[in-house]
Amino acid sequence: MEITSLPFVDEHATDIVAGTDDVWCHLGEALDGAFSRRGMAGYARLVGAVDHTASGPRPLAEGSTLPGFRVVAAAPGRELVLQGTHRFSTYALIFRLEHVGPGRSRLRAESRAAFPGPAGGFYRRLVIGTGGHVVGMRRLLSAIRRRSE
Repeated sequence: MEITSLPFVDEHATDIVAGTDDVWCHLGEALDGAFSRRGMAGYARLVGAVDHTASGPRPLAEGSTLPGFRVVAAAPGRELVLQGTHRFSTYALIFRLEHVGPGRSRLRAESRAAFPGPAGGFYRRLVIGTGGHVVGMRRLLSAIRRRSE
């Protein structure tokens, strides 16, 4: 499924006192850290994620994987696109970096996802409806900001 055809879920942003190249490095490190935590690979297997282990080049590049995600596009300092699928959802996370001033960047994280069928609808309520997704995205962006600054 094309990423642009996936329904929009939400977008979160944070301003960071660091250049886009520095933020880019810390973005990859934070994603690796977040998705390498204990239990993430097991969860990815449990829901039937196509990609359930971390593999491929580091820093993250096209073809790299994290539990639940595959990097489908990587433009260093500008954009990182992750896509995944499992039995309840097809989804994407799109990270965009913008230069907003000397030594300042804005990092935006856009989420898109489709949740087909009754099981997908239930999974959407668990992940999106409970606010868990929002909490996770805010924590991830905060971690990237802290690492970068």
